[in-house]
This record gives sequence, C-alpha cells and structure tokens, in this order.
Amino acid sequence: MSEIIPFEDFVKVDLRVGTILEVSNFPEARKPAYQLTIDFGDLGIKKTSAQITTLYNKEDLLHKQIVAVVNFPRKQIASFMSDCLVLGAVNGKDVILLNPEIKVKNGTAVL
Repeated sequence: MSEIIPFEDFVKVDLRVGTILEVSNFPEARKPAYQLTIDFGDLGIKKTSAQITTLYNKEDLLHKQIVAVVNFPRKQIASFMSDCLVLGAVNGKDVILLNPEIKVKNGTAVL
C-alpha cells in the first residue's frame, strides 16, 4: 500500500468518464501504445496515449467509455502532448481499462 493521504488530497484528483472517439498507432512511443482522442462532454475533447495494446485492438476501443484523470498538467510523450491519464488495472504486462458498467454521460465525475 502507498502512503496514507488525507481525503482532501484525493478530492483534488478530477476523475471523469469519457468516450474514445479515435485510436491511432503511436510508433514513436518507447513501449507499444495507442494515441487516443476522448470526448469528456462539457470538458471537451482531450488526447492521451495508453500502453494498452496487449489486450485491446483499435476497433474494440472505438466508442468505449473509460475513466481518466483530467486535471493533471499536459505531459509530452515523444512528439505527442497528453492532456489526461486513462486509468487501468495493471496485471503484469497487461493494462485493463477501468470503465463504467452502464453507459453514462461523458464528463460524469467519478468519486
């Protein structure tokens, strides 16, 4: 387990649901990854990269809802600027995306 943090620190992390609109290969990444374009409703469209190529193909990711952190600063990954961080459970080399069981409105907060 990581360091214990106060609840006030947790609520600073803005977790939202979004729908993947576009998926592209990301050959410049050090580890195999996709570039994702995600619709977060009123928060707008954000881009990120994700190392999820072992379990997911591009076609299966289209229109899939995911959970992401949307209030981290932008981060450069190779020649690409990432606007958010998609969340997943790490199981060895595989990353299993976190997603709502039932479809919800894009931009819905996760608590």
